[in-house]
Amino acid sequence: MATGSPRAQDPVAPVRFRRNADSSTAGQLELLRQAFEAVYAIGDDRGYAHHAGIHGLPLPIGCDNAHHTPFFLPWHRAYLYFFERALRDRVADAMLTWWDWRTGPDRPARLPQPFANARVSGKSNPLHSARVPKLALDQGRRAGMTVPGRTRREPGDPELLPTAREVRSVLELRDFLDFSSALEGLHDRVHVWTGGHMGLIPFAAFDPVFWAHHTMVDRLWRLWQLRHPGARPPSAILGEALPPFRMTVRQTLDVTALGYDYAVASASSPVEARR
Repeated sequence: MATGSPRAQDPVAPVRFRRNADSSTAGQLELLRQAFEAVYAIGDDRGYAHHAGIHGLPLPIGCDNAHHTPFFLPWHRAYLYFFERALRDRVADAMLTWWDWRTGPDRPARLPQPFANARVSGKSNPLHSARVPKLALDQGRRAGMTVPGRTRREPGDPELLPTAREVRSVLELRDFLDFSSALEGLHDRVHVWTGGHMGLIPFAAFDPVFWAHHTMVDRLWRLWQLRHPGARPPSAILGEALPPFRMTVRQTLDVTALGYDYAVASASSPVEARR
């Protein structure tokens, strides 16, 4: 089950690397597409609708205590971990990718290319859109939120997306709570810019690009950890659980213990952080 205990990393197994969506190889992207297709087809708690629903509808909403709290980063790291594990249960070598949404003079606002096109090689692209289950649609309608049965995006004002300079400033913050709050503020702007289902928390995780967005957020936390060794969440919350996941805050702190890291491995380099 997605909410089970984390698997211990095999000490002889190599750490797997999550890569930039726009620089992933054709083979890596094909594996990811196959994995998404596979979990779309599963109707139980191993499937896509279950995992996406954890973040919002259908009720109960699992992320209620995660946003704008000290649990924002640990909770979403656990969320990504268990979703990626579900993908890899279907396609063993599939890995999540991250969307580099930073903007700048030579970095226009745009969706990651692998998630942007409705079709790839003449076939429907599973990273472009996903179905929203009827129960979630019905609950949303009763709450005054009527959305289409398939996810869509409505990109807005390019000024909403965080700039590379803003990201550098957030990475310079030394206190975990200051960093988490500032990073969540950037994260919120990406949801708003993307629009459509991504602009509504109860439906956001049904859009496949949600996972690339949050993988970028998780990557930035990893960069921050490398830049500020020893900096961590308040000790009072380290033993706290992250429901519905059987994982504590402490168990989210070391990504390599969870079996993954981010390419480039030299992510602690200030040069890489500026790219």
